[in-house]
Amino acid sequence: MSTVLGADAAARFLPGLRGPEDLRGLPADALPTLAEEIRAELIRQVCRTGGHLGPNLGVVELTIAVHRVFQSPTDAIVWDTGHQAYVHKMLTGRWDSFGTLRQSGGLSGYPNRLESTHDLVENSHASTALGHADGIAKAFELAENHDRRVVAIVGDGALTGGMCWEALNNLAAAPSRPVVVVLNDNGRSYEPTAGYLPRHLHQLRDNVARGNLFEDLGFAYVGPVDGHDLAAMEGALRAAAVLRRPVVVHCVTTKGKGYRAAEEDEADRMHTVSPAASSAASGPSWTSVFGDVMLEIGRQRPDVVAITAAMLRPTGLHPFAVEFPDRIFDVGIAEQHAVVSAAGLAGAGMHPVVAIYSTFLNRAFDQVLMDTALHHAPVTFVLDRAGITGPDGPSHHGMWDVGLFGLVPGARVAAPRDPDQLRVLLRECVACDDGPTVLRFPRGDSGRTLASVGRWGSASVLRAEPDAQILLLSVGPLAEAAVDAADELRRHGVPVVVADPRWLQPLDPALVQAAGRFRTVFTIEDNAPSGSFGDALARELRQAGATTQLHSLTLPADFVPASSRKDLLHSYGLDAEGLARTVLTTVRTTDRAKRG
Repeated sequence: MSTVLGADAAARFLPGLRGPEDLRGLPADALPTLAEEIRAELIRQVCRTGGHLGPNLGVVELTIAVHRVFQSPTDAIVWDTGHQAYVHKMLTGRWDSFGTLRQSGGLSGYPNRLESTHDLVENSHASTALGHADGIAKAFELAENHDRRVVAIVGDGALTGGMCWEALNNLAAAPSRPVVVVLNDNGRSYEPTAGYLPRHLHQLRDNVARGNLFEDLGFAYVGPVDGHDLAAMEGALRAAAVLRRPVVVHCVTTKGKGYRAAEEDEADRMHTVSPAASSAASGPSWTSVFGDVMLEIGRQRPDVVAITAAMLRPTGLHPFAVEFPDRIFDVGIAEQHAVVSAAGLAGAGMHPVVAIYSTFLNRAFDQVLMDTALHHAPVTFVLDRAGITGPDGPSHHGMWDVGLFGLVPGARVAAPRDPDQLRVLLRECVACDDGPTVLRFPRGDSGRTLASVGRWGSASVLRAEPDAQILLLSVGPLAEAAVDAADELRRHGVPVVVADPRWLQPLDPALVQAAGRFRTVFTIEDNAPSGSFGDALARELRQAGATTQLHSLTLPADFVPASSRKDLLHSYGLDAEGLARTVLTTVRTTDRAKRG
């Protein structure tokens, strides 16, 4: 195990690196010290800000070698996935701002083209870098930039995704294009890599493989090489560079390298760490509540199985896997396959629960539509990290799933407002046997339980002020903000009713009828505006001939930046303060219009 500098030790070489050209000017005997400095900075800063620690500790020497051999940005360097690019950021002139990592207005936790010319692809979803590399190499060839090479650093976990193999198929078919695939083989994504691939890589490492998959595809192969041996890494990359053809450099690394706490973390090698200063929990996490209920359902329903795309623990399925190891399927980072496989399971009599982050299910929309809904397959999709997620930024906010499922015939979408409703709605989802169901909830703590004071069909009424002409319809956990806003509005003499639709799709006719009786309705959700719950309700009210004035409060029609969930909800007026202000402004504007 390597060592890292003490917390008070001053970095010697890192502060002088303004870009890769300075790195290439360092003598070889300075590089081990530089690697220690980088690890110390990773541990110090990422443990403070939160972020992807284990993956970056594992690519320190690999990244140094890549930037010494290749000349970014003349040579195009892309990362898969981008969460392993922290060291790359340090070596390309961003060391002095690394303390702003994943903070509002600071460095992104992924490559970001606005930050540096060295960041070419903002890929925070896995398995895309090889496709980008293929396109970049084609462009270089067409422009006759024959001196420019393309380097794609790909984790073995990312290589479980189908898009990687589609790209490999195309890359190998063009032997004149100098693309170097740096395979970062640490045997893990979050947990050990799923499928047959890790077995073959292990055989290559032990020199007992009967063939070489990459050579069979048409690539040259260099390795395996110790990814923490700087001299060996540089030698392997230089050997690959002179081949001037598609080549795989097989690097063996250790996730969490040099930090005992990470190396000994059996769960995921400290894949991600939370910020050092975090607020007190306001209830169990949404994810843990889901995991508990899944375990209960699994005990009662032997036909219920679970599927994860390389995220067993992050999606809360680990307890289910421990008790029912034969009923849990990790398909790797392959969301499209996860959905199609679930449809197959459903067609053969099982009820699959597919637990995927909301933003990642975007990748499998066709499979949801054509392989699940078209077959009326009873598959339950549990979308963790729905709505605003926080510091992971634009690619990770789960703000499109409501709009996407609004296009899926027969799909039913539920959004629980609190832990009790999650328990109820998940059971309702798995009780459906004639098509896909969806349960969506955000990241973080689940907040307080909100009691119902009435029902409109399947919707819950949470506040009911006498003579109220204003209705607040809140989606999922934004009910808490709506209830608090109602209390504030009461103090201003503005009575409102607050209701939770519970089921966003299809809309309950009783809810539509009730909403049509109000003068003004506000729908409240942290979703994209197009295809939102508010859009759907507006359409139903028009068809019903209602004269209700509807205001749809959503996220903007744009990518939402990185920041905490609390701060983003506040900035978009979706917290209690913002909702009360919006309602008061609307009421006053309406009153002035009537007087005028």
